[in-house]
Amino acid sequence: MATSAPAKEGRLATTRNFGICAHIDAGKTTVSERILFYTGKNYKIGEVHEGTATMDSRADEQERGITIESAATTCSWDRNDVKYELNLIDTPGHVDFTIEVERSLRVLDGAVAVFDGKEGVEAQSETVWRQADRYRVPRICFINKMDKLGADFEFSFNSIKERLGANAVAVQFPMGHGNELEGVIDLMLMKAFYFSEQDMGMTVEERDIPENWQETANLWRAKMVEAVAETDDALLEQYLEGTEPDNEVLRAALRQATIDQKINPVLCGSALKNIGVQRLIDAVVDYLPNPTEVPDVQGTDPKDKEVKLTRPHNSEAPFSALVFKVVSDTHGDLTYARIYSGQIEKGSRVLNAGNGKREIVSRIFEMHSAERNPLDVAKAGKIVAFVGIKNSITGDTLCDIDEPIILERMEFPDPVISMSIEPNTTADKEKLGDALVTIRREDPSFRSHFDEATGQTIIAGMGELHLEIIKNKLLRDLKIDVNVGAPRVAYKEAISKKAEARGTHKKQTGGRGQFGDCTISIEPFTQEEADEAELDFKDGVAFENKIVGGSIPKEFIPSVATGCRATSLSGVLAGYPMVGVKVTLLDGSYHDVDSSQVAFEQAGILAFKAACQKAGLQLLEPVMKVQITTPDEFLGNVTGDLNRRRAIIADTEQRGNARLVTAEAPLSEMFGYSTTLRGQTQGRATFTMEPLDYRPVPPNIAKTILEGGKG
Repeated sequence: MATSAPAKEGRLATTRNFGICAHIDAGKTTVSERILFYTGKNYKIGEVHEGTATMDSRADEQERGITIESAATTCSWDRNDVKYELNLIDTPGHVDFTIEVERSLRVLDGAVAVFDGKEGVEAQSETVWRQADRYRVPRICFINKMDKLGADFEFSFNSIKERLGANAVAVQFPMGHGNELEGVIDLMLMKAFYFSEQDMGMTVEERDIPENWQETANLWRAKMVEAVAETDDALLEQYLEGTEPDNEVLRAALRQATIDQKINPVLCGSALKNIGVQRLIDAVVDYLPNPTEVPDVQGTDPKDKEVKLTRPHNSEAPFSALVFKVVSDTHGDLTYARIYSGQIEKGSRVLNAGNGKREIVSRIFEMHSAERNPLDVAKAGKIVAFVGIKNSITGDTLCDIDEPIILERMEFPDPVISMSIEPNTTADKEKLGDALVTIRREDPSFRSHFDEATGQTIIAGMGELHLEIIKNKLLRDLKIDVNVGAPRVAYKEAISKKAEARGTHKKQTGGRGQFGDCTISIEPFTQEEADEAELDFKDGVAFENKIVGGSIPKEFIPSVATGCRATSLSGVLAGYPMVGVKVTLLDGSYHDVDSSQVAFEQAGILAFKAACQKAGLQLLEPVMKVQITTPDEFLGNVTGDLNRRRAIIADTEQRGNARLVTAEAPLSEMFGYSTTLRGQTQGRATFTMEPLDYRPVPPNIAKTILEGGKG
């Protein structure tokens, strides 16, 4: 990479906005802590297993040794006599907090995917990789834990190629593994790097490659050169003629191929043993894009969504920023945002383009996990936290009042699990209402509603751990005394065939009456079909108007849609929301005096309910993808238990002397599974679980649920 570029392009050229993401326990937070230490941001290294990690600032995180909320920080790094600004986000690995990864990847320019050197690609690694694909985020890979017993670089490297379909290209190779890990070989420089144990790896020594590693290094170097050459026509021609390009040309080509997502460079080391992290930081600078090297941010005009707008990544353009996180704080909510264009001074007024409300940015902070550094001005490319924003939530766009734009929002998954909570006193009841509003603002994957039938408040989330963290927040952080019910599955309803029905709402009570009449058809429908037909697929329902000749006046047609959607949300079969339905308005009639929007909304409700009764109503349940790693001798116990839980075993793979079992299991059968698995395998098996999809519940089990046996 040429070192003169930053001087030409200015501040943005020396900025890197990147995240660290991976499967749980792959060592993401340990990597982050080492980066903070080596960049001088921290004077001592925090350890996850000791509960002292800077990026894990919550009590829950320190107790469990896991990351729950993504944490942002800014540090600097000198590379080739240029000072780079690194904006780093450490994300969770546990699937219950996948929303934290989703919203972080949306605002990042690049990512470091961390893998366990023994396990390679794991279940959540695949989820994170898919999320990064969705937002077209360039990635480099770091195979961590090469000091672990059983670590195998080639196995992990091949799993990245095979299981993720990535064009992985090794730019480093470890010298040894397990207790024999000495350092890493840089295949670009063809040098060996050693990291001093005496000063926590601060001293990095560059030496010639030892003779016993030379042949291996030559083989991996040849693979790297060939892979990079294949991404550049001029380089390929040179390579085929037998001339190897020099390292500067090769590095520049690898950088471009990484930014274009043609290649994923693979590095290695052990963050815990302080081996390889400085070289990883160099790779972030060398291969991940600066904000000017990613496409200009896309948006739409708030007045007309058909009008596409763009904003260039520079400080002179009109201001635009995307809110990706809101954190409630006693000193005022912190609204985290990525600034894509323009600049903002503290005290400025901005527009929330989605809701049309004006906001005041009273203060601006550069964040270092839970610590804050106040700024007077923030420019394009920065990730900052605003104080003073009142009416903006995750996914909202803040922009120049005179140049409005709405940037693409994030998609958030529906919850799969719920439980009831009841406050113990009247005072707690009032506090609970405010607290749930606050938590909903902070966490878009969390939902809550009041159940009129039972008088209980229902909270819903992405898994048992997610709800446990919410419960702890209410009890411990917000000091609200609540009783908590057992977790319940978030079922859904669907129809299995097409049906047609008429709904007539007629009321005469003296004076002006009410009259609404409509005929609709309903049929199973998917998001893909809605996109193809260019229909709005809101709340799982698409609506198409086929009224001709004015049998229903135009002003009443949206009321029919509102009635149908309201009914689908509250369910027809058992009170669960209905998904995957297309409603077609076919015909109807009206009264000159008695017809109204309310009357047609009621007619829509009646027609929708009647059509559903004819359309083969069925109950859907969330099915989870489960991956269990178990010693060979317990395989029979594990698979037998999975079969009893209605699981379908999709794959069984040998991993050394262990087996990796991949299964698809209904969530309702998986409550308390961790305790059962520990008992069956003497505590030696581990498992991960993530939502896969919704599938019909078998008739005999659906009958039990509908009779109240399992709801």
